[in-house]
Amino acid sequence: MEHNITRLPIESLMQLTNRSKVVVNKKMSFVERLYLPAILGGLMITFRHFFKKKATISYPEVQRDFSPVYRGQHVLKRDEQGRENCTACGLCAVACPAEAISMTASERKKGEEHLYREEKYASVYEINMLRCIFCGLCEEACPKEAIFLTDRIVSSDYQRNGFIYGKDQLVESTDPDKRVDIAGRLKAHRHQ
Repeated sequence: MEHNITRLPIESLMQLTNRSKVVVNKKMSFVERLYLPAILGGLMITFRHFFKKKATISYPEVQRDFSPVYRGQHVLKRDEQGRENCTACGLCAVACPAEAISMTASERKKGEEHLYREEKYASVYEINMLRCIFCGLCEEACPKEAIFLTDRIVSSDYQRNGFIYGKDQLVESTDPDKRVDIAGRLKAHRHQ
């Protein structure tokens, strides 16, 4: 099979439109060559910003209010009896685009009914906070409403090894006064 290819001149290939731009070589006046209007204009902008209210705050002494949809540190919730909601189904780990969540499932033993809600629970649950992009897909995927993103800020550090959060940092306390309030996120989660 033979193809008939016509060769076009290079000038027709380089011109994409029929529009043309006229370039004018206008001579600058004496004042323009001094650049004084441009310098004064820049100084005026600087002085205007100098007297405006500053956008920065003195953190941590002054803290801004968080948005109601802010996604911060994760929490593994407990039910009213203090049992863990997580059943180690793995849907949060599958939904995580950054592959930051890993878990190991175990069977509940006799006498542990007061610790775990279901027969299966996560004996190991870890989130690599350096990988996490705080997208919230883990809380959307969870059928048991066990994991939520809170308004707490993840602390910073210079060492990498402290950023893999285990159950000791993720599971909320059994003390009712130290429970994490996620009522706003739970309401938004149920109305989707």
